[in-house]
Amino acid sequence: MYIENKSYGHHGPAWIGFVEFSKSGKTVYFNSKALKKLKRPGINANHFDIETGEEYWISGVKKNGQDRHQFGGGKIMIDKNSINDYLKLVDFNYIDEKYFEIVEFSRTDKSLFNEIENTETEFRDKSYHATFYDNNRRKLILDTKI
Repeated sequence: MYIENKSYGHHGPAWIGFVEFSKSGKTVYFNSKALKKLKRPGINANHFDIETGEEYWISGVKKNGQDRHQFGGGKIMIDKNSINDYLKLVDFNYIDEKYFEIVEFSRTDKSLFNEIENTETEFRDKSYHATFYDNNRRKLILDTKI
């Protein structure tokens, strides 16, 4: 999979490598991160980190090797365990270190994220302009006017 941190715009850190999915398929685990699918994905991001709230773009790897956005830049970190499969997919002979940095993904312990995922929603105020935190500890503001 191709994963790019969109908190820095099109120039954020990016990775290519194997990931694991939750049973529901809504959470992607990689490199000690848990990235949950946004309920309303936009043009910049389709997942967010459940610990930090940072937004990410996750997609399959492009066969032409042009995974970065056309206006983006920076090296893509590729997991050393996925290099052979990546080279077969894109039909390249080698990894060009001008565009890629070879790294090793750390294994993700999914149990660490169970507490965060299963935390009850904490309501701060019951007014129509309430601010509260959802079960992913992201601050939400209801701006409903009647």
